[in-house]
Amino acid sequence: MEGIARLKEYVVAAKRILIFTGAGISTTSGIPDYRGPSGVWKTKQPVYYHDFMQSEAARLTYWQDKMEAWQTFKQAKPTAVHKAIVDLEKEGRIDLVVTQNVDGLHRLAGTSVQKLVELHGTNSKVECQTCHAFSDPELHFDFVQKTGRAPTCEHCGGFLKPATISFGQALREHDLKRSVQAAQRCDLVIALGSTLSVYPAASITLLAAEQGAPYIVINRGVTEHDTHKRLSLRIEGDVEQIFPPAVAEALKKT
Repeated sequence: MEGIARLKEYVVAAKRILIFTGAGISTTSGIPDYRGPSGVWKTKQPVYYHDFMQSEAARLTYWQDKMEAWQTFKQAKPTAVHKAIVDLEKEGRIDLVVTQNVDGLHRLAGTSVQKLVELHGTNSKVECQTCHAFSDPELHFDFVQKTGRAPTCEHCGGFLKPATISFGQALREHDLKRSVQAAQRCDLVIALGSTLSVYPAASITLLAAEQGAPYIVINRGVTEHDTHKRLSLRIEGDVEQIFPPAVAEALKKT
């Protein structure tokens, strides 16, 4: 309770909050964690970007994995955490939301595009790797099922891939730039539901802390920043039980 009270006071005092989110904020929506104790990371070998671009078999495996997970993503709804972040934005308190998640739930909850960086991309679109045209994933699933082949772009013949950042694929420069700029100007940074073990994404919060912003981590389970010298507050537990009530109380005080 003391940690939640301190969280509330940090939120009350802040005007430019940088929120950093990971898989832990979406698990109650039905989307599995990736790096937790029973995460997808431990049970399924990822397809690396180089292999996707070089191998038809790898592309087909990638598409089959996406098809298997699609219904889960399609049916998922925003959690109280997503909605609390939107409440902060409505009050003009959010500088930027940087998410590692590809589930699209921040947008669905109402976070504006201007305030959101989906650092690892999104499952909601498919991108041609050559001409970068976008399309709807469901347009291509029937093709994969009927032909047993990975789809290609109708415009240029390039390889089509859900618009997520795969292992071994570079992050988008524009997204990194926006994240770094927010880290340099925010007056509070809060990491929610992330193990903070994936870089360069996890370096964004540390950059903000090094610029002097108070740094708060809320997660169920160990994170790589738990003992960092710049950490201001660490709260262990279910993000959904901790963050939304603290935000609601903070907004009553402002």
